[in-house]
Amino acid sequence: MTNHEHAPAAIRPQRHRTRIDLDQLPPTGAWQPSHPVGHRRFVDVGALQLEAGGKLPEVHLAYQTWGRLNAAGDNAVLIEHALTGDSHVLGDAGPGHPSPGWWPDVVGPGKAIDTNRWFVVAPNVLGGCQGSTGPSSAAPDGTPWGSRFPWITVRDQVAAEIELANQLGISSWANVVGGSMGGHRVLEWAIMAPERVRSICVIASAAQTSADQIAWAHQQMTAIRLDPEFRGGDYYAAERGPVRGLALARQIAHTTYRSAEELETRFGRLPQHAEDPMLGGRFAVQSYLDHHGSKLAARFDANSYITLTESMITHDVGRDRGGVEAALAEITADALIIAVDSDRLFLPAESERMAAGIPGSGPVGYIRSPHGHDGFLVEHEQVSRHLGRFLRRVAERTSSF
Repeated sequence: MTNHEHAPAAIRPQRHRTRIDLDQLPPTGAWQPSHPVGHRRFVDVGALQLEAGGKLPEVHLAYQTWGRLNAAGDNAVLIEHALTGDSHVLGDAGPGHPSPGWWPDVVGPGKAIDTNRWFVVAPNVLGGCQGSTGPSSAAPDGTPWGSRFPWITVRDQVAAEIELANQLGISSWANVVGGSMGGHRVLEWAIMAPERVRSICVIASAAQTSADQIAWAHQQMTAIRLDPEFRGGDYYAAERGPVRGLALARQIAHTTYRSAEELETRFGRLPQHAEDPMLGGRFAVQSYLDHHGSKLAARFDANSYITLTESMITHDVGRDRGGVEAALAEITADALIIAVDSDRLFLPAESERMAAGIPGSGPVGYIRSPHGHDGFLVEHEQVSRHLGRFLRRVAERTSSF
């Protein structure tokens, strides 16, 4: 009897995945000015004073837009991406964009975030590696920041985006929406600039980072720092970079993004293709994690991964504001909070806490999914149903519609 005969009916033999040779990757997968621009646009937001002290003397943000800003200037929607996302929300892979847009079934003409109605803006986060200022960017001396890049917080990231909005002529957002790490920035927008945010949608996120989330993050950052090619963060001029450590960090993270139920149902104990785990081969689930780790290492930067992860573990809307509940009570925007019922990274209880604390929030909207945290990127129909209904109400209260 074969292994396949022991497997649940839902499991099928896994396809052979092309293995990326990590030894052949460049030191970083960061976008560089010498690369094709793609659909990016750029703004110079100037010097930025940082919450933890010091400043960044020159800050640039990359962003993309869809739709048109109307004459009244009141139809703008800001989309905040998650940890390894970027500004490429919608569109094909191609020159300058190694991956296709990450939310194409939610954003676009006639979709929940309808680009025929809304002017949609998606920036690459400060500290990222896809065009915005981050550790792989040139410092004033012309060499990459590397280990010299300062500690930044979610509030610093939003401060930079406020200047982006100023330069785009957007006095207020009809809606600010984001999932996971993006949800952190959504909340800070609503607290830091309440007069500029009319409604928010926070998906699979939290008002402050939990000990469990910090623990998982610690392992990921340690995996990168223990890579011999990390060189304390100054690897850009080297022949090789810490791509193995970055790939391992992604494998750790990806395990938290998916549910145990999905991994068991999808993979069980199947071997990968013709490999025999008893002879040093891999199980299919191991191949799956190897694949996702290598894919990220090919398109991301290890220092940015650490910088953004550090901004996540220090996320706390209650810091210096009297605590989480006091901070949430300050939010004047109408709010939609969405949770994934199988999320084991951002627990549904954290969404319930936000909904209970924000005066303008209704009940938590639930995505029913076996996929875990990544349900907000997978269950497009459910996300669209929640978002579409909410944004239609926002449109009814928008003067120009």
